[in-house]
Amino acid sequence: MEKLNLTPEEILNFEPKVDFKGYSAAEVDEFLDKVLEDYQIMEENVQELLDLVASLQDEVAELKNQKVELEGKNRVFDLSNTTVYSSVDILKRISRLEETVYKK
Repeated sequence: MEKLNLTPEEILNFEPKVDFKGYSAAEVDEFLDKVLEDYQIMEENVQELLDLVASLQDEVAELKNQKVELEGKNRVFDLSNTTVYSSVDILKRISRLEETVYKK
């Protein structure tokens, strides 16, 4: 981003010299040229920032999609682990039941 020529204070406090028929046309014209140049720089900066925002929004959307996908995979992984643990628990219970039944 380019640096601007004028500050808001400089624009506000601008007082051109008074000539015979009013303000100095050359001085006012030079000042307005600086204002116009700054305005063009500001438009370019705004467009750069809008492009950056759009790019970052696209990146955020992609990352959200990846997050959802990974959470889905994680959920499947968690379910498979739960199934394994519950199967082990069932086998332990069966073993205890068999011990109890066969002891009698």
